[in-house]
Amino acid sequence: MALVPMDIVADVRGLVPGSPEALTSVQGQVEVASTDGIIESIRLIPDNPPAAPDAVKAIQDAEWVFLGPGSWFTSVLPHLMVRALREALVATSAKIVVVLNLGEQPGETTGFGPAEHLSVLLDHAPDLRIHTVLVDSSLDGLDDLSRVAEKCGAQVEVADVAVGDGTPRHDPERLAAAYARVIGAG
Repeated sequence: MALVPMDIVADVRGLVPGSPEALTSVQGQVEVASTDGIIESIRLIPDNPPAAPDAVKAIQDAEWVFLGPGSWFTSVLPHLMVRALREALVATSAKIVVVLNLGEQPGETTGFGPAEHLSVLLDHAPDLRIHTVLVDSSLDGLDDLSRVAEKCGAQVEVADVAVGDGTPRHDPERLAAAYARVIGAG
């Protein structure tokens, strides 16, 4: 398989002075991640990049697939923009778990709570069957998240997965324990 360079483009609202609803295209991972606007959607260039066959096979053969945590628009959602990966994720019999970030990422997800993270994922992949949404218990907006999750048939698993020092970082041991509970209940 030949390597194909990819780039990410975001349609961003709020960058045009005097026209807060105007959309502007921002290109490049750093530019998208650090935009001062509000990201409406993303796409890849080229629009149908090839997927690594081993990655597609791994998704097809998996019992569980975990999406996230990570930079939402530049690390998590781009996987759904690769057609073969998205088709594999939609077709897999694996249970899909979405692991939400612990807070907003300035520039990329400014103003996002748990419900907004899940809503944007569903906007980009409305046909994705999500089994569980894993979220930290310290976050606000869990009722809103439950309503969004209910619309797509997902369960919400609330757990203490943050490091506990006030920074928005997942604790690896707590996250592993939450994964084990989700898989055990699955």
